[in-house]
Parts: sequence; C-alpha cells; structure tokens
Amino acid sequence: MVITTDVKKIFRLCFLHAFSFFLFYTTGLAQEKVDFTAREMEFDEKIGSGAQRLLDDVVFEHGGAKMYCDSAYYYTKLNSLDAYNNVYINQGDTLHLYGDYLHYDGNTKLARVRDNVKLINKETTLLSDALDFDLGSNVGYYVDSALILNKDNRLRSEEGYYYTKTDIFLFKDSVVVINPDYTIYSDTMKFNTETEIAYFFGPTEIVSEKNYIYCEKGWYNTLTDISELKQNAYMLSEDQEIYGDSLYYERKTGYGRARNNVQIIDEEQDILLFGDFAEYFEDPELSMLTGKALFVQAGEEDSTYVHADTLRSSIDTAGYKQIRAYYRVKLFKTNMQGKCDSMSYSYRDSVIRLYTDPVLWSDEHQLSADYIQIHTVDRQVDRITMEGSSFIISEEDTSKYNQIKGKDMFCHFKSGQLHRIDVNGNGETVYYPNDEGEIIGVNKATSSNLVIRLKEGKVDDITFLEKPDAVLYPLKLAPPEGLILKDFHWLDDCRPKNKMDVFIWQE
Repeated sequence: MVITTDVKKIFRLCFLHAFSFFLFYTTGLAQEKVDFTAREMEFDEKIGSGAQRLLDDVVFEHGGAKMYCDSAYYYTKLNSLDAYNNVYINQGDTLHLYGDYLHYDGNTKLARVRDNVKLINKETTLLSDALDFDLGSNVGYYVDSALILNKDNRLRSEEGYYYTKTDIFLFKDSVVVINPDYTIYSDTMKFNTETEIAYFFGPTEIVSEKNYIYCEKGWYNTLTDISELKQNAYMLSEDQEIYGDSLYYERKTGYGRARNNVQIIDEEQDILLFGDFAEYFEDPELSMLTGKALFVQAGEEDSTYVHADTLRSSIDTAGYKQIRAYYRVKLFKTNMQGKCDSMSYSYRDSVIRLYTDPVLWSDEHQLSADYIQIHTVDRQVDRITMEGSSFIISEEDTSKYNQIKGKDMFCHFKSGQLHRIDVNGNGETVYYPNDEGEIIGVNKATSSNLVIRLKEGKVDDITFLEKPDAVLYPLKLAPPEGLILKDFHWLDDCRPKNKMDVFIWQE
C-alpha cells in the first residue's frame, strides 16, 4: 500500500494533537489549579500573558488551604500568584499565617510570606519578616531571625524550621529561650511545642538566678523543669560545681544525679569529690557519691585523699557542712595515711573522725585505737585523740618495735610532726634506746599515765606520772616473751604509699 504525502501530513497532525492532549491531561492531574474568587477581576497584559488582577475580598483555594488578601495577581499559565495587604493563609483548624505580601506557587505548594509575618499554630506564635511555608508538607522555614512565643517561653534564632504536623521547631544559630525562671542559649535546638521539651545539639547554656548549666547535648522539659545533659556537662551553683558525662536535674525539687567521671567541687573549702555515680539534693543540701568515690581536700603544699565505697556530704543542725565516708575507707596525705571502716569530716570544727578499727600512719609511727579524732588547724594536723585500746608502734628494725599502749592517748604535732604523746590509763611501753645509731638495750615500763616526748620522730624522753615500773634490759638479756605487747599488730602492708593506693584494700 502506498501512503501519499497528504496522508502522511494528516497522520502527523493527528498524532501531535493526541500527544498534546495527553500532556495537558497528565499535567492537569499532577498540578491542581488554584481556584479563586474576587469582587473585581481584570486582565493585565503588562505583567504577562494570562495574568489576572484581582481586587476586593480576594480568596484563593488550593490543596485544602485558603488564602485571603486585599488584592492579587494570578498567573494562570504558571499556576502561581502574588497577594498584597492583609494576607492570611488558613489550613485546617490549627494553622493561621499572616503577612503583608505572599507569593504562592501552586505547583510546589510553596508560600513565601514577607513583612510583618505572623504564624499561629495552637498555642504557638511565630513572628518574623520572612517565612517560607510548604503547604504540602506543612513545614515553615526562615533564615532571617524569628521570635517564637509559646506560653511562658520566648524563643529566638537566626534560622529555623517549623514542622506544624508534629509541633516541632528546629532552631539554628544564636538560639535564645527566655523563661521567667531561666534563660537558655544554644547553637542548635529542637523544641516540641506540644510537650514543651527542648533538645540541645551543640554548646548550650542554661542560666538562672541560682545556678549555671552547660552541656553540648541533652534535653530540657520547660514544663516540668527537668533536664538531662550530656557531653562536657556541668552545673555551677553558689557554693559548688558538679561535672559528669551525664547530668539529670529537677529544678523544682532541687534533685540531681550524675553518671561517669563525676566531680563535685567546693571552692570555699577547696574540697573535691569524685565518683562514678552521684545524687544531689539542694534542700536540705545533700550529695552522695559511689563507684571509686574519692574525697580530696587541697592544701597549699599538700592534699588529703580519701577513698571509700560511698561518700556523703550534708549540712548539720548548726548549718555546717560535713563529709561522711562509709566502708573500706583509706586516706593518704604526704605526712599521714590511714584506714578504717567509716570516717567523717566536719567543717564546723575541722575534725576528722575515724570509726571501727581505725589505723593511722605518721612518719614511722602506726597509731590505732577503737576511735580516733584528727584535729586540724589551717588544714594541718594539730593533734590526734585516740580513745580505747590505744596503741602506737614504730619499727626499729625488722625484728624490733617501739610500742606505746594505753587506754586513751593524746598526740600533739608541731610543724606536721609528732612531738608529744600523753597516755591516760594503763600505760605500757617497750622501746629501744639509741645512741648515735646503735641500739643500747630495751626499756620495758608500765605506768598508769605517761608523757612521751619525741625528737625527729624518735622517743627522746618518757615521764612516768603514776606508779611507774620500768626496767632497762641489755639486748642479750631481754626476755623475748615480754618484748611484744598484747594486741600488737603491725599493718604496714595496709599502708597506702601514694594517693592511688587508697583504692587498694587489704584486711
């Protein structure tokens, strides 16, 4: 069959017509046209082909949204519009968007609102000079600062997104939240307007009259005043600082807890508390640390380190702070070390109290009793009180030990060194006199009360106050059975040799 040229032309025209109809039909399905009503309408060819000028009570409808304005230009071919004066967009029962100017693209459903912009969604109001809002996905976006009002909170940032379906704001750059009780400064923050929870990403500060909080990740419930802070998190109050990998804080109740790498710093007393877990109560003031718990009192030349299973800090009835250490307590200071079952330190009288099998080491001396008090002045040991089964031992050599035993003892220090011991009740001594480095014998004595003076850590003189009974034996004639007093225990293996030894426990 032969097809003529005229038939070919007719066939080509029919095909093009059918293809054009197909394109028009499918495009119409994909791009819903914007509908409108207005009291006045006129065509304006100066603006463009198909442009219509609409005046008075102008209303556009598209995709379930209504747009109102005083006047507008509608571009039929482009399916877009420019609206002027008293612009108002309403979508559903919650979204209300106002401005002086609107450009809307019906193909992308993107509304660009400018000048005196106000977006109201439920209990949240956004104010800005420029806002782009996607009516298809219900997301608003601004890049030139905005103020958000939500109940008692005033939020401001340079850039942000608002997801109206999920009630979530994403703020970026110079984020500030002002609340009557605090102010939040953040680099990046997500805020749920329904739950009123703020999520932080980047350096964040929470400032109030009572404290200052910093973190680089976390969340804050502005409704309940509860927060959890992570990454370089810390909290500063009037008299102390708290650090930790994770900080949980309830502002209304004053309760907080910290986990991992916990530090509590008391600058007034130069006291630091460390641990793996801590709890803190503001009223009444109380804190507790566990997990490698460590108490450090800093001194100008030396510091005191105390480790225990649990450390507690509280305020006594007179308003003074006190520190308590429970179970497996060890302490280290350059000129004094110790161990006991439990210990307390009072800011009121600067006394350290050791309970249950306490042992102290000072220079070459080992001190033990049922109960020991260490009295300090300007953070230096001034005197030690030993009550019940008091015993002081020093090693003369590997087989010879100087010993002082009594009911109660009072040890006096000068320049950090033991220089006098008062023994009250049931006094007994065994000591080895020394002449220029050579032991000349062994002195065994008993007396109800004794006064022992030391020079450079060595026994220099003993004064027997009541009913003395003393014998000086040559070494070769000394009775072996009498050279070790009852209840003698040499515990040098338990003595911490450095500050890290406080974490090692020996029975």
